[in-house]
Amino acid sequence: MDLVLSLIITISLVLPFTGRCNHVYSRSDFPEGFSFGSGASSYQWEGAADEDGRTPSIWDTYVHSRNLDNGDIACDGYHKYKEDVQLMVETGLDAFKFSISWSRLIPNGRGPVNPKGLQFYKNFIQQLVTHGIEPHVTLYHYDHPQALEDEYGGWLNRTIIKDFTAFADVCFREFGSHVKFWTTINEANIFTIGGYNDGITPPGRCSRNCLSGNSSSEPYIVSHNLLLAHASVSRLYRQKYKGMQGGSVGFGLFAIGFSPSTSSKDDEIATQRARDFYLGWTLGPLVYGDYPYVMRRTIGSRLPYFSEEESELVKGSSDFVGITHYTAAIVTNVKPYFSGYSDFYSDTGITLTYLCNDSSTGLLLDTCDDTPWAMEGVLEYIKQSYGNPPVYILENGKPIKGDFQLQEKDTPRIEYLQVYIAAVLKAVRNGSDTRGYFIWSLMDLYELLDGYGSSFGLYYVNFTDPHLTRSPKLSAHWYSAFLKGETTVLGSHGIAQLQINFSSSSF
Repeated sequence: MDLVLSLIITISLVLPFTGRCNHVYSRSDFPEGFSFGSGASSYQWEGAADEDGRTPSIWDTYVHSRNLDNGDIACDGYHKYKEDVQLMVETGLDAFKFSISWSRLIPNGRGPVNPKGLQFYKNFIQQLVTHGIEPHVTLYHYDHPQALEDEYGGWLNRTIIKDFTAFADVCFREFGSHVKFWTTINEANIFTIGGYNDGITPPGRCSRNCLSGNSSSEPYIVSHNLLLAHASVSRLYRQKYKGMQGGSVGFGLFAIGFSPSTSSKDDEIATQRARDFYLGWTLGPLVYGDYPYVMRRTIGSRLPYFSEEESELVKGSSDFVGITHYTAAIVTNVKPYFSGYSDFYSDTGITLTYLCNDSSTGLLLDTCDDTPWAMEGVLEYIKQSYGNPPVYILENGKPIKGDFQLQEKDTPRIEYLQVYIAAVLKAVRNGSDTRGYFIWSLMDLYELLDGYGSSFGLYYVNFTDPHLTRSPKLSAHWYSAFLKGETTVLGSHGIAQLQINFSSSSF
């Protein structure tokens, strides 16, 4: 870090604070074994889209067919992974969350394993564990092989349960001696809504403005198959690998913090309905063996049923819950009416107003207000409503747009991280069994909804440089200082005060 940045951190972060409500915490306040990390995913980080036997995934097809930004090169992590692991070491990460590209490991979706893809993941995982970084692996991050989509419709067809289980079997067998944390499905609810209700993410299916799809039924079919696939993989791991490897298998979902728009009974009931539709949709089956009653009553025959055997298979199949959390929303009840069109949103009977200055839905906008109470509320709700399962916050972070100078001095991201980590600590002290927190993302990536327009990274990536040079932002130094034991002081204005003494040669 240059001298100017050293002075900025030293001066701005140690000035006396006059806020009314100070809260001091450090890493040592978290329980022993609590894991702090960061993350990326295969399509967003690896690049090398057509190298060494990898075939197109549904993301490749989706973005290229629409002439959108793509992950063909991304951060070139496929070739630069050793350099990136060194950044993790210098930052002080306990763990790193990443995904395995099904298209790279088993290019046709089933059948022969690609030896070069296999070797890449073995090399990367070995690099992590050699440097003391715990791998947290996601098996599915929105990117099944296009071959399976073409052959039988991907997640709309129960055939994929068998193929996904076989893919997981290869991963457990080849990587399980070093990997102890497996998330089967990333953000199952958002993948389903985006890809099969809205059509704004792969495979781009919906009833309106899409070439094909049925928003009234397909989201529920896909979510059902995701749960059954997860349960199948979990059973495989417990029967074949857990005794030898001692790991755990979890399931991921996107968790919004909901609050009623008024104190009316209708809005309070609507808020619970929002929680049931967005969270209970997956947590209900995983914990209790079936969907929430309000979903059954509203959706009727469009919502698939679990057989008795399937219900028992899904119930209790997740060793932990992986949470993605970024924002909060205000819930307003919508009076029922029949428009002749049904989809996930009309089924919920609510409208959501996201706490962003922008009026769009924009879940990942840098204009969103910081709402750490929403993070705490989500963790408290899961604790009270679903038996307090182990939770890992696998994504939380803030995008900042702008040039390199603005990116480098990303104090709004620091302010965001410090209050959200404090909210996690408060939830843990209130009894939540939250066991880890991962910042999204380690470096600037190809963002799935925004291409290269949003920057979540602790490290800046110069995408105009052929070498894709990585540079630490102020937030990387802040997170490193926190991980290495510095104390964070929080006040009512959310300004961090850290005793940091970086030399100009840091990082």
